[in-house]
Amino acid sequence: MIYKRANHMSKSLIAYCRVSTKEQGRSGLGLEAQRDAIERFASAEGFEVKAEFIEVETGKGSDALDRRPKLAGALAEARRHGKTTPIIVAKLDRLSRDVHFISGLMSHKTPFISAELGADADPFMLHLYAALAEKERALISARTKAALARAKARGTKLGNPRLEEARAPMLAAKKKAADAFAAEVAPIIAEAQRAGATTLRAIGAALDARGVRTPQGRPWSAMMVRNVLKRAAAL
Repeated sequence: MIYKRANHMSKSLIAYCRVSTKEQGRSGLGLEAQRDAIERFASAEGFEVKAEFIEVETGKGSDALDRRPKLAGALAEARRHGKTTPIIVAKLDRLSRDVHFISGLMSHKTPFISAELGADADPFMLHLYAALAEKERALISARTKAALARAKARGTKLGNPRLEEARAPMLAAKKKAADAFAAEVAPIIAEAQRAGATTLRAIGAALDARGVRTPQGRPWSAMMVRNVLKRAAAL
Protein backbone atom coordinates (compact mmCIF):
# COMPACT_ATOMS: atom_id res chain seq x y z
CA MET A 1 0.00 0.00 0.00
CA ILE A 2 1.00 3.65 -0.10
CA TYR A 3 1.97 4.70 3.41
CA LYS A 4 2.12 8.19 4.81
CA ARG A 5 5.72 9.28 4.60
CA ALA A 6 7.61 8.97 7.89
CA ASN A 7 11.09 9.90 9.04
CA HIS A 8 12.07 6.25 9.40
CA MET A 9 11.13 5.35 5.80
CA SER A 10 14.11 4.03 3.90
CA LYS A 11 15.67 6.43 1.41
CA SER A 12 16.13 3.51 -1.00
CA LEU A 13 13.55 2.79 -3.69
CA ILE A 14 12.73 -0.25 -5.81
CA ALA A 15 11.39 0.96 -9.16
CA TYR A 16 8.60 -0.95 -10.90
CA CYS A 17 7.48 -0.16 -14.46
CA ARG A 18 4.72 -1.92 -16.37
CA VAL A 19 4.31 -1.72 -20.14
CA SER A 20 2.75 -3.57 -23.02
CA THR A 21 3.40 -3.45 -26.75
CA LYS A 22 0.22 -1.42 -27.24
CA GLU A 23 1.01 1.04 -24.48
CA GLN A 24 4.60 1.71 -25.53
CA GLY A 25 3.38 4.19 -28.12
CA ARG A 26 0.98 6.06 -25.87
CA SER A 27 2.04 9.32 -24.28
CA GLY A 28 2.62 8.99 -20.54
CA LEU A 29 2.56 5.20 -20.52
CA GLY A 30 5.79 4.25 -22.26
CA LEU A 31 8.78 2.88 -20.41
CA GLU A 32 10.95 5.98 -20.79
CA ALA A 33 8.16 8.25 -19.53
CA GLN A 34 7.78 6.08 -16.43
CA ARG A 35 11.52 6.05 -15.79
CA ASP A 36 11.72 9.83 -16.16
CA ALA A 37 8.88 10.36 -13.67
CA ILE A 38 10.52 8.04 -11.14
CA GLU A 39 13.93 9.66 -11.57
CA ARG A 40 12.49 13.17 -11.14
CA PHE A 41 10.67 12.12 -8.00
CA ALA A 42 13.73 10.39 -6.49
CA SER A 43 15.94 13.40 -7.21
CA ALA A 44 13.46 15.91 -5.79
CA GLU A 45 12.69 13.88 -2.64
CA GLY A 46 16.20 12.62 -1.89
CA PHE A 47 15.62 8.92 -2.63
CA GLU A 48 17.97 6.52 -4.39
CA VAL A 49 16.70 3.86 -6.81
CA LYS A 50 18.45 0.61 -5.87
CA ALA A 51 16.85 -1.71 -8.42
CA GLU A 52 14.43 -1.60 -11.34
CA PHE A 53 11.89 -4.21 -12.42
CA ILE A 54 10.12 -3.96 -15.79
CA GLU A 55 6.94 -5.95 -16.41
CA VAL A 56 5.99 -6.56 -20.04
CA GLU A 57 2.41 -7.71 -20.34
CA THR A 58 1.70 -10.50 -22.78
CA GLY A 59 -2.08 -10.41 -22.62
CA LYS A 60 -5.16 -9.82 -20.54
CA GLY A 61 -5.71 -11.06 -17.04
CA SER A 62 -2.47 -9.66 -15.70
CA ASP A 63 -4.02 -8.44 -12.44
CA ALA A 64 -2.82 -11.45 -10.49
CA LEU A 65 0.50 -11.67 -8.73
CA ASP A 66 1.34 -15.09 -10.19
CA ARG A 67 1.11 -13.48 -13.66
CA ARG A 68 3.31 -10.57 -12.55
CA PRO A 69 6.71 -12.19 -11.92
CA LYS A 70 8.51 -8.85 -12.02
CA LEU A 71 6.19 -7.35 -9.42
CA ALA A 72 6.76 -10.40 -7.24
CA GLY A 73 10.48 -9.87 -7.75
CA ALA A 74 10.18 -6.21 -6.78
CA LEU A 75 8.36 -7.19 -3.57
CA ALA A 76 11.09 -9.69 -2.71
CA GLU A 77 13.82 -7.14 -3.44
CA ALA A 78 12.10 -4.53 -1.28
CA ARG A 79 11.94 -7.00 1.61
CA ARG A 80 15.59 -7.82 1.12
CA HIS A 81 16.50 -4.15 1.54
CA GLY A 82 14.30 -3.82 4.63
CA LYS A 83 10.60 -3.61 5.43
CA THR A 84 10.58 0.21 5.16
CA THR A 85 11.96 0.18 1.58
CA PRO A 86 9.19 1.33 -0.78
CA ILE A 87 8.38 0.21 -4.30
CA ILE A 88 7.84 3.22 -6.56
CA VAL A 89 5.64 3.42 -9.65
CA ALA A 90 5.24 6.38 -11.97
CA LYS A 91 1.44 6.25 -11.85
CA LEU A 92 -1.03 4.27 -9.78
CA ASP A 93 -2.34 2.45 -12.86
CA ARG A 94 1.16 1.10 -13.51
CA LEU A 95 0.75 -0.85 -10.29
CA SER A 96 -2.71 -1.97 -11.37
CA ARG A 97 -6.00 -0.75 -12.83
CA ASP A 98 -7.94 -2.98 -10.46
CA VAL A 99 -8.76 -1.68 -6.99
CA HIS A 100 -9.13 -5.21 -5.58
CA PHE A 101 -5.68 -6.18 -6.82
CA ILE A 102 -4.18 -3.09 -5.21
CA SER A 103 -5.94 -3.90 -1.95
CA GLY A 104 -4.48 -7.39 -2.05
CA LEU A 105 -0.97 -5.98 -2.26
CA MET A 106 -1.44 -4.40 1.16
CA SER A 107 -1.13 -7.83 2.77
CA HIS A 108 2.55 -7.87 1.77
CA LYS A 109 3.22 -4.94 4.16
CA THR A 110 5.54 -3.32 1.63
CA PRO A 111 5.12 0.46 1.19
CA PHE A 112 4.35 1.75 -2.29
CA ILE A 113 4.91 5.26 -3.61
CA SER A 114 3.27 6.75 -6.68
CA ALA A 115 5.42 9.48 -8.19
CA GLU A 116 2.24 11.08 -9.49
CA LEU A 117 0.50 11.18 -6.08
CA GLY A 118 3.57 11.90 -3.97
CA ALA A 119 5.19 10.31 -0.93
CA ASP A 120 2.51 11.52 1.49
CA ALA A 121 -0.34 9.54 -0.07
CA ASP A 122 -1.90 7.19 2.50
CA PRO A 123 -3.96 3.98 2.12
CA PHE A 124 -7.24 5.94 2.08
CA MET A 125 -6.02 8.06 -0.85
CA LEU A 126 -4.87 4.91 -2.63
CA HIS A 127 -8.30 3.32 -2.41
CA LEU A 128 -10.00 6.57 -3.34
CA TYR A 129 -7.93 7.20 -6.47
CA ALA A 130 -8.10 3.56 -7.54
CA ALA A 131 -11.87 3.40 -7.03
CA LEU A 132 -12.42 6.67 -8.92
CA ALA A 133 -10.24 5.46 -11.81
CA GLU A 134 -12.10 2.15 -11.95
CA LYS A 135 -15.48 3.91 -11.92
CA GLU A 136 -14.38 6.30 -14.67
CA ARG A 137 -13.26 3.40 -16.86
CA ALA A 138 -16.64 1.72 -16.36
CA LEU A 139 -18.45 4.93 -17.31
CA ILE A 140 -16.28 5.42 -20.41
CA SER A 141 -16.95 1.82 -21.46
CA ALA A 142 -20.70 2.26 -20.99
CA ARG A 143 -20.72 5.55 -22.92
CA THR A 144 -18.69 4.00 -25.74
CA LYS A 145 -21.04 1.01 -26.05
CA ALA A 146 -24.07 3.30 -26.04
CA ALA A 147 -22.56 5.55 -28.71
CA LEU A 148 -21.75 2.55 -30.91
CA ALA A 149 -25.28 1.21 -30.49
CA ARG A 150 -26.74 4.59 -31.54
CA ALA A 151 -24.40 4.78 -34.53
CA LYS A 152 -25.35 1.27 -35.60
CA ALA A 153 -29.05 2.13 -35.27
CA ARG A 154 -28.50 5.13 -37.59
CA GLY A 155 -26.96 2.81 -40.14
CA THR A 156 -23.38 3.97 -39.61
CA LYS A 157 -20.88 1.37 -40.73
CA LEU A 158 -18.69 0.45 -37.79
CA GLY A 159 -15.17 -0.89 -37.83
CA ASN A 160 -11.71 0.18 -38.96
CA PRO A 161 -11.81 1.29 -42.63
CA ARG A 162 -8.07 0.72 -43.08
CA LEU A 163 -8.29 -2.77 -41.64
CA GLU A 164 -11.26 -3.62 -43.83
CA GLU A 165 -9.43 -2.24 -46.86
CA ALA A 166 -6.39 -4.39 -46.08
CA ARG A 167 -8.57 -7.49 -45.63
CA ALA A 168 -10.51 -6.95 -48.87
CA PRO A 169 -8.02 -8.71 -51.22
CA MET A 170 -7.78 -11.69 -48.89
CA LEU A 171 -11.56 -12.00 -48.63
CA ALA A 172 -11.91 -11.67 -52.40
CA ALA A 173 -9.35 -14.43 -52.96
CA LYS A 174 -11.11 -16.65 -50.43
CA LYS A 175 -14.48 -16.13 -52.13
CA LYS A 176 -12.97 -16.86 -55.55
CA ALA A 177 -11.49 -20.13 -54.31
CA ALA A 178 -14.77 -21.16 -52.65
CA ASP A 179 -16.73 -20.36 -55.83
CA ALA A 180 -14.31 -22.39 -57.94
CA PHE A 181 -14.57 -25.35 -55.56
CA ALA A 182 -18.38 -25.23 -55.60
CA ALA A 183 -18.41 -25.10 -59.41
CA GLU A 184 -16.09 -28.11 -59.55
CA VAL A 185 -18.06 -30.21 -57.04
CA ALA A 186 -21.57 -29.29 -58.28
CA PRO A 187 -21.57 -31.75 -61.24
CA ILE A 188 -20.44 -34.57 -58.91
CA ILE A 189 -23.26 -33.74 -56.51
CA ALA A 190 -25.75 -33.72 -59.40
CA GLU A 191 -24.50 -37.16 -60.46
CA ALA A 192 -24.93 -38.46 -56.90
CA GLN A 193 -28.46 -37.08 -56.80
CA ARG A 194 -29.33 -38.85 -60.03
CA ALA A 195 -27.98 -42.04 -58.49
CA GLY A 196 -30.43 -41.74 -55.60
CA ALA A 197 -28.70 -39.52 -53.01
CA THR A 198 -31.67 -37.38 -51.99
CA THR A 199 -30.57 -36.03 -48.61
CA LEU A 200 -27.64 -33.83 -47.67
CA ARG A 201 -26.19 -36.62 -45.54
CA ALA A 202 -26.51 -39.09 -48.40
CA ILE A 203 -24.84 -36.66 -50.80
CA GLY A 204 -21.97 -36.22 -48.34
CA ALA A 205 -21.57 -39.99 -48.06
CA ALA A 206 -21.56 -40.26 -51.88
CA LEU A 207 -18.82 -37.60 -52.14
CA ASP A 208 -16.75 -39.42 -49.51
CA ALA A 209 -17.19 -42.70 -51.39
CA ARG A 210 -15.89 -41.04 -54.57
CA GLY A 211 -12.82 -39.75 -52.75
CA VAL A 212 -13.92 -36.12 -52.89
CA ARG A 213 -12.93 -34.16 -49.78
CA THR A 214 -13.81 -30.73 -48.48
CA PRO A 215 -11.25 -27.91 -48.98
CA GLN A 216 -9.94 -28.73 -45.51
CA GLY A 217 -9.44 -32.38 -46.52
CA ARG A 218 -12.18 -33.62 -44.19
CA PRO A 219 -15.19 -35.90 -44.72
CA TRP A 220 -18.39 -34.16 -45.76
CA SER A 221 -21.03 -32.99 -43.32
CA ALA A 222 -24.61 -32.14 -44.24
CA MET A 223 -23.94 -28.46 -43.53
CA MET A 224 -20.93 -28.41 -45.85
CA VAL A 225 -22.96 -30.00 -48.64
CA ARG A 226 -25.71 -27.41 -48.14
CA ASN A 227 -23.20 -24.54 -48.25
CA VAL A 228 -21.67 -25.82 -51.49
CA LEU A 229 -25.11 -26.26 -53.10
CA LYS A 230 -26.12 -22.76 -52.08
CA ARG A 231 -22.91 -21.26 -53.41
CA ALA A 232 -23.13 -23.22 -56.69
CA ALA A 233 -26.73 -22.05 -57.19
CA ALA A 234 -25.60 -18.42 -56.86
CA LEU A 235 -22.89 -18.71 -59.54
